[in-house]
Amino acid sequence: MASQQQIGSYAFIVGVLLAVIVGVLSAAGSQSMLGEFGLWIPLILVILGVVVGVLNIKDKEIDKFLIASIALIGLAATAGGLSQVPIVGMYLVGIVQNIAVFVAPAALIVAVKAIKGMASTQVNTM
Repeated sequence: MASQQQIGSYAFIVGVLLAVIVGVLSAAGSQSMLGEFGLWIPLILVILGVVVGVLNIKDKEIDKFLIASIALIGLAATAGGLSQVPIVGMYLVGIVQNIAVFVAPAALIVAVKAIKGMASTQVNTM
């Protein structure tokens, strides 16, 4: 049976690949190719993000992960001028926005872990 670390790693790989494929298809106007499955993509990305947040991110990685998540989610929210890049700009926007849907729930889980860790440290020092 696969270990929790392996499951988390597979969830990360599947989440990123799914986000990239759907981002490219949506930018190309071909999201209808996914049919009914396309309606489930955001939920699948969120579930995979939760799995990654719970299983993959260790205590020593929390700060780096949260900083990277903030940067990525901020980029996705503004599109960061990516749409201005000739030919591939809209594809980049679609990819980044779908990766943000994947990363946001992982960031929430990791942020709650960090808050819990800080709170337990405060309680133990009293």
